[in-house]
Amino acid sequence: MTIKIRLTDLSFYYGRQCILDRISADFADRSITAIVGPSGQGKSTLLTAINRLWQEIPGARVEGRVELMTDGALVDVCANGYPVSRLRRRVAMLFQEPNPLPMSIYKNVAFPLKLAGEKQSAAIEERIRTALTRAFLWEEVKDRLDADARTLSGGQQQRLCLARALVLEPEVLLLDEPTASLDARACEVIEDLLTALRAHCTIIMVSHYMDQVRRVADCVIELADGHLRDNTPQCCIKKMAK
Repeated sequence: MTIKIRLTDLSFYYGRQCILDRISADFADRSITAIVGPSGQGKSTLLTAINRLWQEIPGARVEGRVELMTDGALVDVCANGYPVSRLRRRVAMLFQEPNPLPMSIYKNVAFPLKLAGEKQSAAIEERIRTALTRAFLWEEVKDRLDADARTLSGGQQQRLCLARALVLEPEVLLLDEPTASLDARACEVIEDLLTALRAHCTIIMVSHYMDQVRRVADCVIELADGHLRDNTPQCCIKKMAK
């Protein structure tokens, strides 16, 4: 397989408490990997370690390597000197609860482009349309882009947040239980969306729903007590000498 992300002896600590203990795994490019396991075992923490969101948490620290295949080489994105802004453009994250900004649908999706310094209106409009289309939302909102994003349904808000993540064309999507707060129909739409997005990027998702995992995931890894379970398939895990 072509590796997109490689974790090597990745450990995560809150103060003295070890949450993840020397995790080593490979994640394939253009695939969906589901992370499963009981609550409180470090699944969401693993996503924040990959995306360096842990840096905002007092007392948190990471040991080991998180490498991203980019421009033909594996680069340690946790190394000193690797810009977090570059990482966040390449590795986007979607959370359990939709979090639309208190502004219009259009401005929500445009926001990351503005932060990235894009000033050409035509380019912004095209990328917004592309992102909303990939998020299966364009046809539902194209006639009301100036409406407050918070007037959308829960499922639409989640797809809007996904479009906002996709507008910078990330190489990796991290999803933390993206359907946990949605009804069955909205869940079905999100699952179809993830399957379609697999052609464009690598997806790593946390899920408690095993039926969902069976429907969409190419590979599954299980976390328990901060370790990978021994039954994790070889397509995901890279065995390392302790």
